[in-house]
Amino acid sequence: METIISKKDIHNTYVIIPAYNEETRVRPVVEGIAKKGFKMVIVNDGSTDNTLDVLKDCQKKYPKNIFIYSHIINRGVGLAMQTGFEAVLKYNPKFIVNIDADGQHSVADIENVIEPLVSGRSEAVIGVRPLKDMPKSRNIANSIMNFLTKIFYNVDVSDSQTGFRALTIDALNQIQINAQGYLISSEFIREINDNSIPFEEVTIQTIYTPETQSKGTNYKVAFKIFIQMMKHKLFG
Repeated sequence: METIISKKDIHNTYVIIPAYNEETRVRPVVEGIAKKGFKMVIVNDGSTDNTLDVLKDCQKKYPKNIFIYSHIINRGVGLAMQTGFEAVLKYNPKFIVNIDADGQHSVADIENVIEPLVSGRSEAVIGVRPLKDMPKSRNIANSIMNFLTKIFYNVDVSDSQTGFRALTIDALNQIQINAQGYLISSEFIREINDNSIPFEEVTIQTIYTPETQSKGTNYKVAFKIFIQMMKHKLFG
């Protein structure tokens, strides 16, 4: 039986959102989350478009829900998440969620993703997109990355490259993220495994548009992650 998410649980949950050049996509994500009552730490990762202006406009509407941090230059999603993890500690949350800024995740899934944390069954959650629902190129690239994650990190997961994840504050204090780019997804899985943090997979909606398909883990990105995994394996 699933645990009902209470207003207190929502109050104790902070959502970290890394955002880079998302001026046309970020507003419905941020305002949708704010309408549900969740608080957000949004990291503007050196955007060169009007992303920051859009975020500030959203903040005017929901000043108690939105906290913005900015990098002067683009530093990569991994470093943006590191900034978010460091910043969120100031607010003493109980649960932390990570979601992408481009609308490829459904805000409606947040409560499903934190339910295992609220119930106490797990301390970390990976939001899993069914491979069958992905475009063919993403399906293949993600399947390869799932295989590499198992080979290099000895963890068998269904969606190693998901940008939708959650963890408790205790789990956050145990892990160490060093990745600068998309390696963060596999590194997150490695860290929760190496620290014996109990985790669950939760199925989430798969939302792809022509814009979101141009980002994320394609063949080129998968190869870069593979090289980074090799370096980590060889040199630590």
